[in-house]
Amino acid sequence: MTASSPLRPSPELLAPAGSLQMMRTAFAFGADAVYAGQPRYSLRVRNNSFGKLEALAQGIDEAHAAGKAFYLVNNIYPHNTKVRSFLADLEPVVALGPDALIMADPGLMMMVRERWPDVDIHLSVQANTTNYAAVRFWASIGVKRIILSRELSLDEVAEIRDACPEVELELFVHGALCVAYSGRCLLSGYFNHRDPNQGSCTNSCRWDYKVHNAAEDDSGDVRRVPQDAGLGGGPRHAAGERVWLIEEGTRPGELMPVEEDEHGTYILNSKDLRAVEHVARLVAIGVDSLKIEGRTKSPYYVARASQAYRRAIDDAVAGRPFDVRLLGELEGLANRGYTDGFYERHHTPDHQNYLRGHSESGRSLLVGEVLGFDATRGLAEVEVKNAFGVGDRIEFVHPGGNDIVRLERLEDAAGAPVGRVPGAGRRVWLPLPATVQGASPCFIARFL
Repeated sequence: MTASSPLRPSPELLAPAGSLQMMRTAFAFGADAVYAGQPRYSLRVRNNSFGKLEALAQGIDEAHAAGKAFYLVNNIYPHNTKVRSFLADLEPVVALGPDALIMADPGLMMMVRERWPDVDIHLSVQANTTNYAAVRFWASIGVKRIILSRELSLDEVAEIRDACPEVELELFVHGALCVAYSGRCLLSGYFNHRDPNQGSCTNSCRWDYKVHNAAEDDSGDVRRVPQDAGLGGGPRHAAGERVWLIEEGTRPGELMPVEEDEHGTYILNSKDLRAVEHVARLVAIGVDSLKIEGRTKSPYYVARASQAYRRAIDDAVAGRPFDVRLLGELEGLANRGYTDGFYERHHTPDHQNYLRGHSESGRSLLVGEVLGFDATRGLAEVEVKNAFGVGDRIEFVHPGGNDIVRLERLEDAAGAPVGRVPGAGRRVWLPLPATVQGASPCFIARFL
């Protein structure tokens, strides 16, 4: 077995923060640190409240007061215009004392090293670090932590840890996966001139696509695309002998070729990453930080994900077996189906059935967020997110631990009894278990 990292007996749980509310929620549900980005210099422009220096200062101060870490993302690969403004824009931010800068571009790193030699730098996943030689290189120029590529297996991660025992390693364990190599995608820029690598990704890989077989045209005549027709030359994998075309939903008639080789098919939508079942192995390997993706997601997302991975980490460190209920709890988050990515290259049918069965048994849907509790009435005011009603089996998700009850009472905003609330945009009142009263934040999920 690989020795645990000498740097950290228990891995850090690192959560995304697109706003102060998300940051506070992440910490309340067990995260040790958060990462947030400057919109101009990170790969998340939208749904990012940290463009204002005041919000960034407040976030860093609150994190440090709570004994938590706040990492600032500057992982863009900039063109010259942004290079010229980088140091001036970063100077007041560095003065706020973020715990590290997450960076990818070597030129920007050199500029930071020259201006602020004591600032810690973490290497972004955008740098595509896939081997121990690259880890040693980055460490040799003063990078403190390496966020490894998503394309690595568990065995490869263990090999890197053995070869680089003194370097901090970080890995993504949950969230969206780009249909590209470590996020270096061109689809969004191709479709609507919004460059993912400059922070303005429109998630084009997740749009509605239809797949067409290019081997037959409308008349039924078979046709082949030549090797040199712009689809990539050289020998082709057997599965790639048939040429496929995709059509995006809002661009009828614009057919784009899809190429397939022995590694898979490129361009179509990926499932989301869920590696909670591998946390014990990652703890044993000695990974220093386990990272949740999703700076543009909701506070409920960061609450549920942080809570599940906190429990998985704590169980692994204590030597307790994996709690399969965590699989179902993560199904309550919006997802496009789950995969454990490249961590395990070949799953047995028994393993796949095991994961599927436990995932489906705990599926739920966010239906509300508790706004406050009226002790006189004994009821909580709830902002409705999705439909639910009397008789539903619901779960109160809060930092102190979750409570499951059968809903027996529901009142509308005026206090009149109702059987069911049809959907979002409303406020209702309902009773809380005694263990939930006063808990904040508190979300409500309905079992499906």
